[in-house]
Amino acid sequence: MGERAMAPVTPANLAARQERDAAVRPRPTVRELRDGGRFEVEELRAPAVGDRPAVSLVSARPAGITGPLPVLYYLHGGGMIMGNAWSVLPKLLRDLALPLRLAVISAEYRLAPHARYPEPVEDCYAGLVWAADHAAELGVDADRVIVGGKSAGGGLAAALALLTRDRGGPVPIGQLLLSPMLDDRGTTFSSHQLAGRDTWDRTSNATAWQALLGDRYGTADLPPYAAPARATDLTGLPRAYLEVGSAETFRDEAVAYANAIWQAGGEAELHVWPGAFHGFDTFAPKAVLSQDARDARTRWLRRILEQ
Repeated sequence: MGERAMAPVTPANLAARQERDAAVRPRPTVRELRDGGRFEVEELRAPAVGDRPAVSLVSARPAGITGPLPVLYYLHGGGMIMGNAWSVLPKLLRDLALPLRLAVISAEYRLAPHARYPEPVEDCYAGLVWAADHAAELGVDADRVIVGGKSAGGGLAAALALLTRDRGGPVPIGQLLLSPMLDDRGTTFSSHQLAGRDTWDRTSNATAWQALLGDRYGTADLPPYAAPARATDLTGLPRAYLEVGSAETFRDEAVAYANAIWQAGGEAELHVWPGAFHGFDTFAPKAVLSQDARDARTRWLRRILEQ
């Protein structure tokens, strides 16, 4: 989400923070992502339909593996206002694609406030539908798709699970929700407890939700595809993995979402990492806690893929 020492994102500094993020966030090229031939990488486009523009996708997989691979359809973080589809790939390829022999497709959704709900989630849905429809030529298995993401991307992945259920779209076998951004209301205890302390606190969070929702921010009738914590029906969803830190703004909404899935009869694995703040494994990737979190995700993915 940004550097720990940074002041919160506010409406007044949002444009400047977006410009800075676009300038400094890594955006590796296809050649760099191929890493000397370790990975097969290509940029793709789901074509424009109606008022929705084409959606850029980056598809990557370990080189030299034949046959259709399971695929992690991954959505980047950045609070719906920052980030790109390329920057997340080196870590995903190293940590997940290689050991699990899976493909990763990362989607470049439009960012708020230039794009407001439902545009970003519709971009993600369109990319998922296109990838499933072209699974054979992409060398992936449309029956073994996991939707996932971190922070804003985790919220979008949860929204995709709801959308695919309700629209009869491609059916994911799992949803990987890492510190997911699920609730626009900002009423949880943790959002108040960590105000001014977490790397992404309630001020930044409110700014991001306002940018995404505009006049719909905080309204009673907001659809669950905008903020999945608003969902009243969590039946029939794919198996979920939820991860959050005990010292982050999103702690209580992630715990509540896992609990709601259980109450609806669904399957969810929840990890609350002690003392962890938002983005802990990005800031301290070699820390024991970060390694434990990475191992837990990998074990869950392996179980889902082998069942």
